[in-house]
Amino acid sequence: MNPEPRIFVAGHRGMVGSAIVRALQAKGHTNLVTRAHAELDLTNQAAVRAFFQSECIDQVYLAAAKVGGIHANNTYPAEFIHQNLMIQTNVIHEAWQSGVKKLLFLGSSCIYPRDCPQPIKEEYLLTGPLEPTNEPYAVAKIAGIKLCESYNRQYGTDYRSVMPCNLYGPGDNYHPENSHVIPALIRRIHEAKVTGARTVTIWGTGTPKREFLYVDDLATICVQLMTLDKATYHSHTHPMSSHVNVGSGDEITIAQLATMICRIIGYQGELIFDDGAQDGVLRKLMDAQRLRAFGIHESTTSLENGLYATFSDFLREKPPD
Repeated sequence: MNPEPRIFVAGHRGMVGSAIVRALQAKGHTNLVTRAHAELDLTNQAAVRAFFQSECIDQVYLAAAKVGGIHANNTYPAEFIHQNLMIQTNVIHEAWQSGVKKLLFLGSSCIYPRDCPQPIKEEYLLTGPLEPTNEPYAVAKIAGIKLCESYNRQYGTDYRSVMPCNLYGPGDNYHPENSHVIPALIRRIHEAKVTGARTVTIWGTGTPKREFLYVDDLATICVQLMTLDKATYHSHTHPMSSHVNVGSGDEITIAQLATMICRIIGYQGELIFDDGAQDGVLRKLMDAQRLRAFGIHESTTSLENGLYATFSDFLREKPPD
């Protein structure tokens, strides 16, 4: 029998990282290595080097990142590009230095050009200008993809990149300004219900369409992709396009999403859309043909069921006053 691999999940306290830990445990993996930020600062190259030299890691899931919604990306662009570049560079390079052959890097659908054709195929990367509101974050994630590709080409490693659509689920960030759209709407609408507010203001026109994937579905897919042998995985990719899209296959307008969340929470007030706020990209639907070529399907959790689970998580994290 092969020994149980020693797997490092970077970012295990975040929404994606914690879901990956659950998915690995569900598959029977017990030799998991995790570090909180206070124990290991992934932007510190010397600390990351010492960690890999001492821990004998076999596989890495790189889910650690600085993330946020449109407001956060616009407000902290330097932090978004700097911290993500440092995390990715340190983990990928030191993983290689210590002999890690297998790594999975988590990116984002924002890597693609603002106005690329729909649905978005992997080969559309670097074919046009990015969405300005999150360009620094997108540039960092593109650099992560190219780091993985470059180490594969030069050193023969097996570093894979997964580009999910908009994610949501347990463990999300419910900050009133810096969170993504689903947790932001859940918090805003719930607080309106609790305070008896007659209206809730939603940033933007409500017309952009988005594709959402429940985070535990993504985690299951990531573990499945990592179990594929090297020949199988790379038979569907090539050195300059080795990333794989992951999506739910469905899209919904922000207005429809907000209405659904109102129904789940039980809020009966009026939604007001602030058309002076930025909408971002008007449509982002992922083409997941490459994923399906591996025999892996995108999603098993409906948006409504996933939203109910996410709202329950919010109530545990942010109980009503």
